[in-house]
Amino acid sequence: MPKISERIKRVKDTIDSACARAGREPDEVKLVVVTKSATLDAIQEVIDLGYTHLGENRVQQLKKVSVHVADLLKETRGDPDSIPTIHWHMIGHLQRNKVRQVLPIAELIHSVDTLRLAEEVNAAAAKLNLHPRVLLQVNASDEPQKYGVPVGAATHLAEQIETLSHIRLAGLMMMAPLTHNKDIVRACFIRTRELFVEMRGERIVGPQFTELSMGMSSDYEIAVEEGATILRIGSAIFAG
Repeated sequence: MPKISERIKRVKDTIDSACARAGREPDEVKLVVVTKSATLDAIQEVIDLGYTHLGENRVQQLKKVSVHVADLLKETRGDPDSIPTIHWHMIGHLQRNKVRQVLPIAELIHSVDTLRLAEEVNAAAAKLNLHPRVLLQVNASDEPQKYGVPVGAATHLAEQIETLSHIRLAGLMMMAPLTHNKDIVRACFIRTRELFVEMRGERIVGPQFTELSMGMSSDYEIAVEEGATILRIGSAIFAG
């Protein structure tokens, strides 16, 4: 089985090639390494390779892994000045009763998809004196089993979130359908990008609205071609 360093190089080469085709610079695309099911040794190898944006799908796992990683870095690095800052991303569905647990850890919450959740994040952030960055999750594929606000309702929800004083709405997130039909996947990415451009153009959102989180291990190449600024990749790095 290839080493993690080889898999990451393969992912980076694919990103660079997709950027070249799309006329983009590779540094426009941030790789969030999804640590779900990865061992601590594997996570440390990723960090040692310079990748410090890590993502988790579940709150309990985020809490546990973030502590283990912090402890591991203290043990292995010795000099406190050599310990890198780890940027944690909450990428999975977030329940309102788990918000307070996530806010002190996650630098970016990818999965805000209702006003009630946004209000809970805002209220909890106010109590903690935080101003978390969040992404509005959009269901661009119209799949009933998927979380995310419908595309047609996204603009109104973004306007409501913008009124909340302790949240920074930083962009959109979406998950493409699990299909081998690349045309369907691409259409969902295009739909999300067009919504993103429209929101910015109509000044519905502020200047901090810069992120498009779309693309996972199975479809990140298309996501880069269609404007993704954040990729959420786990299995392509940890599983082969």
